[in-house]
Amino acid sequence: MSDSKKVYPDAKSALDGLLSDGMTILAGGFGLCGIPEHMILAIRESGVQNLTVASNNCGIDDFGLGLLLQTKQIKKMISSYVGENKLFEEQFLNGELELEFNPQGTLAERCRAGGAGIPAFFTKTGVGTVIADGKETREFDGQTYLMERALTGDLAIVTAWKGDTLGNLVFRKTARNFNAPMATAGKTCVVEVEHLVEVGDIEPDQIHLPGIYVDRIFEGHNFEKRIERRTIREA
Repeated sequence: MSDSKKVYPDAKSALDGLLSDGMTILAGGFGLCGIPEHMILAIRESGVQNLTVASNNCGIDDFGLGLLLQTKQIKKMISSYVGENKLFEEQFLNGELELEFNPQGTLAERCRAGGAGIPAFFTKTGVGTVIADGKETREFDGQTYLMERALTGDLAIVTAWKGDTLGNLVFRKTARNFNAPMATAGKTCVVEVEHLVEVGDIEPDQIHLPGIYVDRIFEGHNFEKRIERRTIREA
């Protein structure tokens, strides 16, 4: 494999020197699809505390980001959906966990805007609801819009199907979800891939995210890839 300075042997080494108490982490994935499994475990083992984590949801009780709830390493979640995690509910109702709810499309656009250097944008989503509390509104063409601030973080942890040693990435199907926009919105981006290949092994037209956004990359092994809700067709 190439001697690229971006390539690390595993999650622990790839995160070395990047974790600190009180930091904001942007975590890719949707439910249990395309989540950075290895880095979540490494963060848990690091013992870092008082984290603010932005992710579409917070995993389940015993997998994904839910593992960081077990150890009470997360102080605040910025999420769209949290309904599959009983531990999340318990900690929130007990005042142990702060929650900033975002409509799903708003959360995605906040990350995209953060990566594009756009400080804020206006959307109709959330107007007239508790989501709008304390936020600026403005009229455009007779319609009321809500101003949302862009979202950035100290660290983005994302997963890709394939990546080369310079960090050019290819996502597989729905695992693309929040991984691509969050990768662009982190001050530092670390990626775990299923297949790490040499530069030139990925056709340029196949690249979903260019390596300029990626600071560190490693090849993960034995991805568990749990299915949150298995649904099958009746015979």
